[in-house]
Amino acid sequence: MFLSDRVRRRWRRSENTAQNLEPARRLFPTNRIRDAVYTRRGLKWGVPAMLLAAPYIAAVKLLTDHIEQGGPGWLHLVVLLCAWNALKMLWLGPMSLFALARVRHREHVQHRTARREAETRGTPDEALVMTGGAS
Repeated sequence: MFLSDRVRRRWRRSENTAQNLEPARRLFPTNRIRDAVYTRRGLKWGVPAMLLAAPYIAAVKLLTDHIEQGGPGWLHLVVLLCAWNALKMLWLGPMSLFALARVRHREHVQHRTARREAETRGTPDEALVMTGGAS
């Protein structure tokens, strides 16, 4: 068995797992926010979405203090979940900026290509229709 076969098989397994968990994704608010930010219209909201990490960080601090004062041990799981969500929100800002820069560059290239094609055909600038999203 080749390495590529094993990788392909694992990839299919992970895709199947993701498809089976898709109905549960709507129950997790950070995943919904992440999905909304990674749309073309939502990319500009990545940095403000980083502010949503603050409540999670505050919850981590409050729960940790409660655990240290003799609270139940199962709260460690809630602390872990809050810390993970805070990291997800913090990571969302820079990644959305990179994605926005990539999309804007791609739109610029499409617009420039359309303009050059129109100039070679002799089409006036007023007849050009902008390709891509809003710039």
